[in-house]
Amino acid sequence: MFNPYEQYRTLAVATASPGRLILMLYDAALRNLRQAREALHAGHLQDAHRSLVRVQDILTELLSSLDFSAGEIAATLQTTYLRLRRIAVDADIRKDPALVEELITYLSELRDAWAQAAAAAEKGAQPEAAQASTRA
Repeated sequence: MFNPYEQYRTLAVATASPGRLILMLYDAALRNLRQAREALHAGHLQDAHRSLVRVQDILTELLSSLDFSAGEIAATLQTTYLRLRRIAVDADIRKDPALVEELITYLSELRDAWAQAAAAAEKGAQPEAAQASTRA
């Protein structure tokens, strides 16, 4: 069956810049964290689990996108993503909304930093952070 939304999303991913792809991953992670938070508050533990597993998968994808030839920032991001993935696993195991909130805070800050880096990269001055994930 034809799904125009799915076709649009596929085209958006296929034509996005590396920096934009990273932003899309952050946006998806934040969307899933908000869904997990709502599911936990409603007592829908299976839905929360599905959302938190998606967040873990997104963090794994962010890890795999790192380009270590970009310098020290890639190693710093690796440490950060590994720590956040560990928190996501703990949030899922413990079904702890406070850990979900912590993840939302951290990922929102990272997303905002990446938005600035992507904007600068599109203007031609590619900052170190944008170079660290150019394999996305």
